[in-house]
Amino acid sequence: MNKTANYQLTIIVPVYNEEGNILRLEKELGEFLKDAKVASCVLFVNDGSKDDSERLIREVCGRNEAFFFLNLARNGGLSAAMKAGIDNSFSRWVGYIDADLQTTPQDFNKLLEFVDQYEMVMGIRTGRKDSFVKNMSSRIANGFRRMMTHDGVEDTGCPLKVLRTDYAKRIPFFTGMHRFLPALIQLQEGQVKQVPVRHFPRIAGKSKYNLANRLIGPFKDCFAYRWMRKRYINYQVAENNLNS
Repeated sequence: MNKTANYQLTIIVPVYNEEGNILRLEKELGEFLKDAKVASCVLFVNDGSKDDSERLIREVCGRNEAFFFLNLARNGGLSAAMKAGIDNSFSRWVGYIDADLQTTPQDFNKLLEFVDQYEMVMGIRTGRKDSFVKNMSSRIANGFRRMMTHDGVEDTGCPLKVLRTDYAKRIPFFTGMHRFLPALIQLQEGQVKQVPVRHFPRIAGKSKYNLANRLIGPFKDCFAYRWMRKRYINYQVAENNLNS
């Protein structure tokens, strides 16, 4: 049996070429597990890293009882890594944090205060420590996404989220899925709560994002989401008619 079923929360950590952050992740996530409001575990998803990340992940999982990992054969991107983690999590809730630790695991406890009332609880980054270009591109992309999805979410890119696992498992996979988690939960008539969380500068490694994939990718993904939303609504209508 998958050992994540023994916990209430599984924290998914997608990893791609983050060798400089693995030992920090072990320390900070280990400290959080001691203070977590619910019994929690960690699931690293190695997304085809080409550096020393896989070896380090194996080491930290070998010496931490509540640390587990998946190895993907090749790099598939953040959405693919998150979907693999969700599909292999069997706790009541599933969480997500980036491997760069620009958010702190300790703030999961802020989100956990609301998980009994909402199907998804997510952070809003305060005092962001990103460059002007990164902040501005995020604002543009977020504004366009809100116009297309009407999800009402201020900071969908915040890498700190907790979802009900049964809702998360029903989310269809597509490239850019991670940008639309709130909207995809709302399509299932789930409720989303936003909570302020802390933000920190990246210490090790390099950002995987540039101006092109922060703007062009999200714009294309919005149209993919609109197409999928229409298909989902039509499916729901057909199912309701069948059951009536």
